[in-house]
Amino acid sequence: MMDASQDLLELVAAARENAKTFEDRISEVSKLMGGQNGSDAQVAELRDATVALELATVDIFSTFEARMQHHFRRGPFSRKLKSLLLEAGQTDLADRLHQYYLAVNVLKHGKGASYRELLNAPSSLFTVKSTEGITADETPPSAGLVDVSESGFFEGLTTTIVEAYHFLEKK
Repeated sequence: MMDASQDLLELVAAARENAKTFEDRISEVSKLMGGQNGSDAQVAELRDATVALELATVDIFSTFEARMQHHFRRGPFSRKLKSLLLEAGQTDLADRLHQYYLAVNVLKHGKGASYRELLNAPSSLFTVKSTEGITADETPPSAGLVDVSESGFFEGLTTTIVEAYHFLEKK
């Protein structure tokens, strides 16, 4: 029988495979468009693949939090994990985890405290976009605020999750 923590690593591996499919679609359509305005179908496919990648990002991070919450009695999981990592001298992992936590919050909730924090302290892990170029009819409203289609975004997220998982399982 498998315990819940083993399941998490399998879920991360499956999420990476799914994300790769979306990333490949984004890359393929972007190449076809060649920096030009694409057809309506290309634009729609690009948007759909990007939104799917955003949803996969939120899903795997939420799954990580839910599966690892048992390490803390109560309260905000990510904040408590960041503190624990900092106490253990794992500043790089704590920073990466916090950046991805903020990105996931932006994907879930749009403009708010996490978005402002990312804008004020730019991350080298991914690109946060200003809301100026985003049209009001985009669904969800957070679409495009964090560039999940950037090369290495999802891989970086899942690598960070796996490292945090191993840290928690050892403590």
